[in-house]
Amino acid sequence: MAAASGSGEDAFQSFYTEVKQIEKRDSVLTSKQQIDRLLRPGASYFNLNPFEVLQLDPEVTDEELKKRFRQLSILVHPDKNQDDVDRAQLAFEAVDKAYKMLLEPEQKKKALDVIHAGKEYVEHMMTQKKKQLKKDGKSTDVEEDDPEVFRQAVYKQTMKLFAELEIKRKEREAKDMHERKRQREEEIETQERAKREREWQKNFEETRDGRVDSWRNFQAKGKTKKEKKNRSFLKPPKVKMEQRE
Repeated sequence: MAAASGSGEDAFQSFYTEVKQIEKRDSVLTSKQQIDRLLRPGASYFNLNPFEVLQLDPEVTDEELKKRFRQLSILVHPDKNQDDVDRAQLAFEAVDKAYKMLLEPEQKKKALDVIHAGKEYVEHMMTQKKKQLKKDGKSTDVEEDDPEVFRQAVYKQTMKLFAELEIKRKEREAKDMHERKRQREEEIETQERAKREREWQKNFEETRDGRVDSWRNFQAKGKTKKEKKNRSFLKPPKVKMEQRE
């Protein structure tokens, strides 16, 4: 898992700079800007968070969610971006997927759990920092006391959590696929073995009469030769002619 985490950290480098200067939740971005945002480097990680895709806060209401989806889907729809249809289609699919996720209670809860976990982690680290500073006799002020810095820290940690969960999901999927493949190969081997045994049994049954006849003929020939041999040893003695005086 360490290797997987390392590769995830490498992939994050493409958007860490942007994390330090988180864009404002500005709903008036142009179509091109929205498409670029949704397909920017690291989008495969950014777009794991449906709230990030739709530029919505976790506390959003269902009505606000629907309104935002309509606005954003119109902006990036391929029909509205004839000069960039392929990229617009990918952006639209990302928006549509995020919207459907937040409409599904269970999926929405999972996303919220990740966001809350990210926030709790940052708060925990702040507490630990303050304890250490206090122990060292220093000021307990930390940079995360700044609301914007705190927001950035939560944002960064949340992205990490979403990415790590996705990596684990892919690992489980690959493991399950490997296990299904192994089981299928075993099933095929078992079927092939059973087929060979059935064919052998069938051939054995079909040739049984022939084998029995051959054995009987063999025994009969052996018996005939033995009888002839025995008869050769039972020849009557030659009769001597009597001599008369």
